[in-house]
Amino acid sequence: MPRIRKDDTVKIITGAKKGTTGKVLSVDIKKRTVLVEGVGVGHRHVKPSQLNPRGGKKDIHTPIDISKVALVVDEKTGQTSRVGLVKNADGGKTRVARALKNKEIK
Repeated sequence: MPRIRKDDTVKIITGAKKGTTGKVLSVDIKKRTVLVEGVGVGHRHVKPSQLNPRGGKKDIHTPIDISKVALVVDEKTGQTSRVGLVKNADGGKTRVARALKNKEIK
């Protein structure tokens, strides 16, 4: 079970975009990367084709290492937290926020 999932709000904690927040678009568990909305946007030049006769530039998201993001637990203050996993009584796992004394994350 990944600690950071799609549609989570995260904050960039290192690098040039430090301090910016955004929504997670996708997570690649094997490569340990995430795509964050509005962060790491690059351009790819597209050759003209029948579908796109003029060609031009296409915006693409470049992945960020998962260790450079932290989960935002409080939207108003922007407080972040590390994420832990706790086993339930039925054997399943639940994500909990470590900064908020193991408060469950939805």
